[in-house]
Amino acid sequence: MNVSDLRTPFAMLDLTRVRANIRAMAERAAAAGVRLRPHAKTHKSAVIAKWQIEAGAVGVCCAKLGEAEVLAAAGIGDIRLPYPVNPSNADRVLALLPQTKLSIIVDDIDVAKGWSDAMTRAGQKLDVLVKVDVGFHRCGINPSAVDAPDRVAFVASLPGLNFRGLLSHAGQAYHAASEMELEHMALREAEMMSDLATRASLAGAKIEEISVGSTPTARFIGRQVDHIRRPELQLGHAGAEAPAYAKSFAPTEMRPGNYVFLDRTQVALGAATLDTCAMFIEATVVSRPAPDRVILDAGAKTLALDGARGFQAMPGHGLVIHADGTPDPTLVIERLSEEHATVRATAPTRLRIGDRVRILPNHACVVTNLMDELVLAENGVATGAIKVDARGRIR
Repeated sequence: MNVSDLRTPFAMLDLTRVRANIRAMAERAAAAGVRLRPHAKTHKSAVIAKWQIEAGAVGVCCAKLGEAEVLAAAGIGDIRLPYPVNPSNADRVLALLPQTKLSIIVDDIDVAKGWSDAMTRAGQKLDVLVKVDVGFHRCGINPSAVDAPDRVAFVASLPGLNFRGLLSHAGQAYHAASEMELEHMALREAEMMSDLATRASLAGAKIEEISVGSTPTARFIGRQVDHIRRPELQLGHAGAEAPAYAKSFAPTEMRPGNYVFLDRTQVALGAATLDTCAMFIEATVVSRPAPDRVILDAGAKTLALDGARGFQAMPGHGLVIHADGTPDPTLVIERLSEEHATVRATAPTRLRIGDRVRILPNHACVVTNLMDELVLAENGVATGAIKVDARGRIR
């Protein structure tokens, strides 16, 4: 069946591009000498997680325990939760341990103690990493704090926990104003992690993993590794030449998520082009109430309400693309109701009721969570669909 024969709205994946994106990131990680652990929150699909692992990923990340439970039940054998899971969920974590190799993060001493107590009582060991705030100022310990190394070492010493290392997320990269600033954020992330790892190691912590990652900074992973391993590296915290042992604390793992689909924000941040984006919303014109107004059948319940971020202004709730594949920046999705997209035509348009368009969403991850399934397509032909297995698993 042709894609054009399916009723709208629906989310479509260009299968060739999905496969190419998976392959390209695996090759990038291998070239940098780091492990790839994609974040599954983008696709929430056991099928796609398995494609990523088949291409070379060591496992996946999940946003919440609910996602992990679904993917573990589907056979994903290595799952990391880069999210501050509270020890009140110990029963769910213990239930997962026989199913998958599970690891979590902590950024609070009392929470770490809670996990230590829970695992000790159960006679189990839980892999943990300490989350580090490298500039996004969401979760994580302050790496510049005087007591930061001792806090890491304390977590590493707790019974019932198998301390793995440090984990960061440079989410501030989504707000970079230029390619140069984005690269600086990536290199600074690596510096801060190496610095803290060095100091924590001197305090007695055995650091085996340095996990970093986001899709915008993923293209700099090789530079991040090389930046730390250079003898002339000037550590941001110490302000002096790095000692020889600091060179061992380069990133060991990268965790991009959005790369598998990409979206308008990634295009605006230089992490994608229109030719590499793989998720689109197919929509139909349902009303033409004025010459400069077009109404589509894809509202907030389809596209979500996220704006696009990037090096330049990206107005509207997605990029409208005509049926022939031509993007049209004169059609601005200026407002979303629950089931309507109100499009302002800033130039004359031939769109009529019943015409089809394709929309590149601003943020693919939140769109996935609105869908029961994702239609697979190749060369305009619908070849099947993938169930969004972990849709709505927000607990």
